[in-house]
Amino acid sequence: MDSSFYFGFCAAAITFFTLFGTIFFMFYGKQKSHQENKTIASSPSSSSTLSISSTPSSLSRNRKHDVFPSFHGADVRKTFLAHILKEFKGKGIVPFIDNDIERSKSIGPELVEAIRGSKIAIVLLSRHYASSSWCLNELVEIMKCREELGQTVMTIFYDVDPTDVKKQTGDFGKVFKKTCKGKTKEDIKRWQNVLESVATIAGEHSRNWDNEAAMTEKIAIDVSDMLNRYSPSRDFDGFIGMGAHMKEMESLLCLDSDEVRMIGIWGPSGIGKTTIARVLYSQFSESFELSIFMENIKELMYTRPVCSDEYSAKIQLQQQFLSQIINHKDMELPHLGVAQDRLNDKRVLIVLDSIDQSIQLDAIAKETRWFGHGSRIIITTQDQRLLKAHGINHIYKVEFPSAYEAYQMFCMYAFDQNFPKDGFEELAWQVTKLLGNLPLGLRVMGSHFGGMSRHEWVNALPRLNIRLDASIQSILKFSYDALCDEDKDLFLHIACLFHDEEMVKVEDYLASSFFDVRQRLHLLAEKSLIAIEIFSTNFTRIKMHNLLVQLGRDIVRHKPGHQCIREPGKRQFLVDDRDICEVLTDNTGSRNVIGILLQYISGELNISERAFEGMSNLKFLRFHGPYDDESDKLYFPQGLNNLPRKLRLIEWSRFPMKCLPSNFCTKYLVELRMWNSKLENLWQRNQPLGNLKRMDLRESKHLKELPDLSTATNLEELILFGCSSLPELPSSIGSLQKLQMLSLRGCSKLEALPTNINLESLDYLDLTDCLLIKSFPEISTNIKYLMLMKTAVKEVPSTIKSWSHLRCLEMSYNDNLKEFPHAFDIITKLYFNDVEIQEIPLWVKKISRLHTLVLEGCKKLVTLPQLSDSLSQIHV
Repeated sequence: MDSSFYFGFCAAAITFFTLFGTIFFMFYGKQKSHQENKTIASSPSSSSTLSISSTPSSLSRNRKHDVFPSFHGADVRKTFLAHILKEFKGKGIVPFIDNDIERSKSIGPELVEAIRGSKIAIVLLSRHYASSSWCLNELVEIMKCREELGQTVMTIFYDVDPTDVKKQTGDFGKVFKKTCKGKTKEDIKRWQNVLESVATIAGEHSRNWDNEAAMTEKIAIDVSDMLNRYSPSRDFDGFIGMGAHMKEMESLLCLDSDEVRMIGIWGPSGIGKTTIARVLYSQFSESFELSIFMENIKELMYTRPVCSDEYSAKIQLQQQFLSQIINHKDMELPHLGVAQDRLNDKRVLIVLDSIDQSIQLDAIAKETRWFGHGSRIIITTQDQRLLKAHGINHIYKVEFPSAYEAYQMFCMYAFDQNFPKDGFEELAWQVTKLLGNLPLGLRVMGSHFGGMSRHEWVNALPRLNIRLDASIQSILKFSYDALCDEDKDLFLHIACLFHDEEMVKVEDYLASSFFDVRQRLHLLAEKSLIAIEIFSTNFTRIKMHNLLVQLGRDIVRHKPGHQCIREPGKRQFLVDDRDICEVLTDNTGSRNVIGILLQYISGELNISERAFEGMSNLKFLRFHGPYDDESDKLYFPQGLNNLPRKLRLIEWSRFPMKCLPSNFCTKYLVELRMWNSKLENLWQRNQPLGNLKRMDLRESKHLKELPDLSTATNLEELILFGCSSLPELPSSIGSLQKLQMLSLRGCSKLEALPTNINLESLDYLDLTDCLLIKSFPEISTNIKYLMLMKTAVKEVPSTIKSWSHLRCLEMSYNDNLKEFPHAFDIITKLYFNDVEIQEIPLWVKKISRLHTLVLEGCKKLVTLPQLSDSLSQIHV
């Protein structure tokens, strides 16, 4: 065998193994944290939410109707029932209607089929419900389906007391006794049993509602929410080979066992480990008390808040884990024993994705005894040794797909079905063989060929053959080469600088460089070169698979027409740490450089005072910097003469100087993010800040002064979290009409807010740990989230009564604030952690929309009064 061919073959094989199996990578959904809602009140006399009497997993069978209503027509058909059916229709809920069924003393097969064919049964108990043996027999069948099939049963007590239903007393009992005359003892006993059972299902009580329209609307919303939860997930339909993966994984999970089990999913990058874990989580999370899917944990190690040692890193990881799994935002941990204390009696499902260091497992799931009986912890990793070292012996190795599975995968993306269209059979096989069963290649190329005519396929195949001679990676480059020049440039920007970044920020950064950035990003998504993950209406993130990231960076490194390989200072983007250090030390940067991303450096870096002098077109400067003061450092031995005038983004963690260069230009600046800096002030003179949208100076403990911000007319976020030396805010903040977020948490020397604040756009205000702030100024605002933890605030301004948008109020660890306006009744979440109160304040009892109340650590609180009917979660 020819030696050059042999070594070329080996190199290709290694690349193949590394790239293989990423057909699923674009499907990753947002992180989910699940917690069961607890019914607040279940006694007959108290109001509560509608009770769910079965689990969603039991409702996977096909159903003909969404809802089966059981009712006595004379009581409710023309009134309450008519209203609720109208609400159902408006929300697309399909009820069973029995108008065409002839009623008799017993229910026939048609009605039994209707009951069993409905997802939810609603029993509408009214005064004369028990006057009909038809209704009673209907109820027997409903409760039978609840017991045998796990059907959900909801109750509505319409002008009747649940106790009368349970014990057959009062007017309800009188009606029931008349119905029982002449009936057999067996019938009577059966009816008594089902009435007693159905009365114990907590439900809505019409006597607790002043407004019947509001009651019917709430019931319809509850039903709609249940139907959403019960709908079987189709997110992973069509994933070739997933059935075999699930069969193997279910045997490893052994869900019937009461032991706590850790399971590893092991395989190379992109082979589908995360997707397998996603499917498992989708199928089984609802059957656990608490569940969480933590993705890309290895990335958290590089984006976590600054930590001085390994212990602090573990605290940060455990804090993020707990805050998500128990739905407690911004929680603080005093030590690493909290996870065990909070979860050792809970049956939990935990998925830890992309683990690559033992510290991550030690922080989140060090031992099985941390979790309650029956818990399952699933870990995905490329490192089998890490699993073995943690004592994990239940390991699933993800194998490569077969040739036929690869063919089906390609067809799914090219034709939206797992077989080709007529006339494309041989062409599809040729492309699949050329791709060598590489799942990422199958996806990218399938998306590329999708929609093309047969003639276009035939013309493209020879070029694909030629490209494959170079290396496996050229498969990925094929779709890149098909882009226009501007879209190629955008792809390189994402790969080198903005992978895993918020979409709205990328649009802001690139608005002056590209026409219609959003449309071009969606085009890249359609070509499967990026994924656009929608977490909420206000949060969308751009994701690019790490292999495509590497492709983009290799293109920049080997760009033709420039001596980019040997002279990194002539490249468009600098992303390699060693290259960046060379350019900044030797002052070899050129006007070609438009972006720098420095992730991490080893040891000290002495930067030339003229380091940025030649980079006149630099727009994006991202120095993530070292994580602590004692290890790696950036030095400017002779200072820093200038920063390029065209900068739009500066992200520089631990900036080592007291002030930015005197000639620093802010004209084009969109975002300034300088965490843990040594800055004492930013700049001395007034600067044009019309493009600035975000300023984040968190943990800049030496900052003593903010500049005049009167020209920052588009500023949306101002984050000063942990700026503990800042004594005051500039009065110009009061004129920032687009400011949405103002975080002053930990500004311990700040004594007051500017008196002229009138921020109608402000959405989020955090004054946590502002120990010297004792009062608010009069603020007209639309704040939704107000944080007053550990403050000296004793009262709030009278204008707070007009804050009609406030939804979340955090008052934990705050004993100073004693009163709050009664008109403040639109809050939905209220936190009172560790507050020295003996009873719930009167104004809390009057909050009509409150659904979450947290009272953890309130040791002096003795009793809970009857609170809002809307309250669905309470943590004590």
